[in-house]
Parts: sequence; C-alpha cells; structure tokens
Amino acid sequence: MYYKSTRGGLNSVSSAQAIKMGIAPDGGLFVPEKLVKFSLDQINSLVELDYKKRAVYILKEYLTDYSYDEIVECVNNAYSSDKFEDPEIAPVVKLNENVSILELWHGPTCAFKDMALQILPWFLTKAVKKTEDDSEIVILVATSGDTGKAALEGFKDV
Repeated sequence: MYYKSTRGGLNSVSSAQAIKMGIAPDGGLFVPEKLVKFSLDQINSLVELDYKKRAVYILKEYLTDYSYDEIVECVNNAYSSDKFEDPEIAPVVKLNENVSILELWHGPTCAFKDMALQILPWFLTKAVKKTEDDSEIVILVATSGDTGKAALEGFKDV
C-alpha cells in the first residue's frame, strides 16, 4: 500500500516512509492511495477478536511493507498491560439497552490520544530501519494540552 499527500505535491511513498516523514514535504497529510474494502463477513469476524488481534488484522492491510510479525510486535508493545489498565484496551461498555460507549481513556495518560501515540513510536523505530536511515529520532513537543504528554509517554522506553 502506498500513501500520497493530501496536497498532491509528492510521489507516492511506502507506509514506512510516510511514518518516518510524518508530514509530506508539501505540507500535506499522508493518506492511503486507496481504502481497503472489508466485506461484511470480515467486519463481522472482527467483533469476536480482542483489541490487539483486531488492530493487527486492520493494520496489516494498510502497512503492507511491514511483516505480520513486525505488526504483532508493535501492537503487543504498544498495548501491553503495563500501559493500559483495562485488559480490553478500549472496552465497549453498555450503559443501557440502547446505548453503549467506547472507552478510550485507559492508557497511560488517560487521553484518547494514547490509542495512536502508544503505537507510533514502535512503527517509527521500524520505519527508520526499513528505510535504512541512521538519523537520530528527535521528538519535540510543545503543547498546553494532553497531546504532548501522550506523545512523550508513547516514546518513553522505546
């Protein structure tokens, strides 16, 4: 799977290249060239999987230059029990017969951003190796909100 800039000023790049670059050189965001289409049977099969298995199933469709084992390793490292207090990672809690909610606050900073920022460092580390880049990774965070804390927590001990 290849990724293009939302501004159109860049040739397509692999997922590892997009992850390593973060933002396209033209200032655009990276988006897949095409969306993966899941059949109704595939979607229904995801319901029975735990969060980690569901994540691997979906991520392997979008990160085709990562091996299955690499994706499993990244998912397991990102969503480990020492980082997420609930073993379900993002449990769906039924409030009543008609209302259920998805809880996205069980990560290390109690922010929904932990869902993405816990796995990004693991994929970034592999992306640097895949692209044979020996540059040092520097994460600069300046924020007044929870994004910076979630980003720093994600890169801790990686």
